Amino acid sequence: MSYSPHYQRLSRRNCLQLGLGSLFGGGLVNALRVRGQASEQDTTEPVTATSCILIWMDGGPTHFETFDPKPEAPAEIRGEFNSIATSVPGVRFSQHMSKLAASLDRWALIRSIRHNQGNHGAGNHYMMTGAPPRIPVGCGAFVSFHPSMGAVASHELGRDNGLPNYFSMPRMSRSGGPNFLGAEHAPFVVPGNPDKPDFQVRDVALPRGLTTGQFHHRSDLRKTLDQLKRINHQAAGDPVNALDKYWQQGMDLVTSPEAQKAFDITVESDEVRKRYVRNQFGQSCLMARRLVEAGVPFVTVYDGGWDNHSNIFGNLRERLPQWDQTVSTLLEDLEDRGLLESTLVIALGEFGRTPKISTLSGQTTPGRDHWSNAMSVLMAGGRTPGGTVIGATDRKGYSAVEHVLGPENFVSTVYSKLGINPNKILYTPEGRPVHLVSNPKPIRDLMHS
Repeated sequence: MSYSPHYQRLSRRNCLQLGLGSLFGGGLVNALRVRGQASEQDTTEPVTATSCILIWMDGGPTHFETFDPKPEAPAEIRGEFNSIATSVPGVRFSQHMSKLAASLDRWALIRSIRHNQGNHGAGNHYMMTGAPPRIPVGCGAFVSFHPSMGAVASHELGRDNGLPNYFSMPRMSRSGGPNFLGAEHAPFVVPGNPDKPDFQVRDVALPRGLTTGQFHHRSDLRKTLDQLKRINHQAAGDPVNALDKYWQQGMDLVTSPEAQKAFDITVESDEVRKRYVRNQFGQSCLMARRLVEAGVPFVTVYDGGWDNHSNIFGNLRERLPQWDQTVSTLLEDLEDRGLLESTLVIALGEFGRTPKISTLSGQTTPGRDHWSNAMSVLMAGGRTPGGTVIGATDRKGYSAVEHVLGPENFVSTVYSKLGINPNKILYTPEGRPVHLVSNPKPIRDLMHS
């Protein structure tokens, strides 16, 4: 039988080193915790970013029609779109990604991530957490076997400035939760469409008719009347404690000038708002920029509808030019404001799409199906070296074949750029050790500009 190097068999000498009092006085878990922490190798990279904007392309975006076209492949693989040159010699994008193609010398692209989780539930979990699901899950499942990147960033980088440390707009992704890290590291979800005239974020304004003094008086009254008993030990998982944290978060938002300022998107000029594109995705990206500007460590912009089993070319002819405009504007705006060096921007989904165009039963228009052997990931900011293209797929886009990487390498890169050690061991409330990432090896070519 083999043992983890952090938790070898305890000898008499080990017991003496750890302390008999801690072993036999009920502190064995804590003693092992200390030993494990002391054994960790610090592989933390120099901090290059303090915030991250994750554009989550839910459904699985096609790599063929975005960042990895195959113009020399047969028509049933190549598809209907042409390819165009980028600012990096020899690298081509799909025709509708013209603005990002022109600026590739200022950001990076990964073309060689692959994994073995080809359904939405499992693929989402793997790419959002860096951990494959522990058991088989259904395609439509919402599962959380491991903390998401956003929750870890909240846990490790959280700031006390009246704003939540992890946002998701306009909804939470399937596996974007905190798992054992607790309710305070769940995303604060901002539903609704920031492009609508009546858009308003919940819990960031006083209830109508109340002054600040009246609001604080009622809050004090709530505390006085609250007689619910709390069980404060983390292992108990008392839901009342979680409710307390949500209530306090709401209090902080209502009384925070930073929150009022960050959410007031109407102060942006019409010109800026048009550059981002006047739709839900565009204005959510603008809101994300405002949130990192206010000091939020992690923001997810949930962008659904990439599961194009049918009508892929019709859908993407309309969608891609606007998406290209929005993302390129986000990068330019962050750079103009001096925020891009400290803000990591990533865009990806759970997997890519099949090389061969298909028509599912009952569908009359062509599409591409789920495909986890190849995908493309955009990475910019946080001193990511511009013009870097990592890896390659084969000539027909079937599989990553050069510098092949896994989701663990991608997630480790995100953590490393944020100054979070991907080799870190976290502990559940019961004291169970959990590796943050099982393979804590970041993509070295993306670490320094």
